[in-house]
This record gives sequence, structure tokens and C-alpha cells, in this order.
Amino acid sequence: MAASKAATAAEARRTPFSDKELEEFRALIEEKRESAQAEIDDMRAQVDDTREHESDTAYSFHMADAGTDAMQMEKLYMMIARQQKYRGYLDRAITRLDNKTYGICKVTGEPIAKERLLAVPHTEISIEAKKKEKKKR
Repeated sequence: MAASKAATAAEARRTPFSDKELEEFRALIEEKRESAQAEIDDMRAQVDDTREHESDTAYSFHMADAGTDAMQMEKLYMMIARQQKYRGYLDRAITRLDNKTYGICKVTGEPIAKERLLAVPHTEISIEAKKKEKKKR
């Protein structure tokens, strides 16, 4: 019985990295996630400030100012969406760490190089898979 539990645990653990390495990746990913969340919070504060500014200047309304404000708001919303998407990638990487599947290419099933994961810790594909993906385009 104990041998079958050990075999099941070994099957579930597909990552090529040790627990120590996984914790190093977790720290890196969590740092990037906190940074992304801080940027999202800052941009949301800018949106709130811009909205406040719009209501303050309702009587001195000028078409050019309104256009600039609208463009600024659109840019902020796009940047927030982009950071939220990035944060989602980081969240999925944390899930893969928890599942012990971190560092396995979802395309080839082979280990992803540690150097690549250090540079892009949320990646789900190896360099080889990325190159093949680019060739198809």
C-alpha cells in the first residue's frame, strides 16, 4: 500500500526541479505578481483621479481636453487589462508549482530550460515549441 502511494506521488510529480528550486521559482513568481498587482492598483487610482478631474472641470469643458482625457482613460484600461492577463499567467504558474508540473512544456511534454524559466517564469512552453509556433505563423 505504501509503495503504491509513493508511485502515485512520483507520477504526479512531473517537474524536473527539486523542491528547493521550486521554492526559488515561487519566490520569483510571487514577487512579479505583487509588482503586477501594485501596477494595477496604481493605474486604477489614476482612473479614479481622471474621473474626479472630469467632474471638476465640467464647466470648463473643451473638446480637445475631453478627447485627451478619453484617450488617457482608454490607455489606462488597456494597460490594466494587460497587467491582469499577466497576473493570470503568474497565477497559473503558481498552480503548476503546487501541482508539481511546473517546468514541463505543454506542447512537447519535455522539461523547459531553467534559464528560460528564470527569464520568463510564467511560460508554459519551451524555446523549441515557441520556435515551431512562430514558424506556423
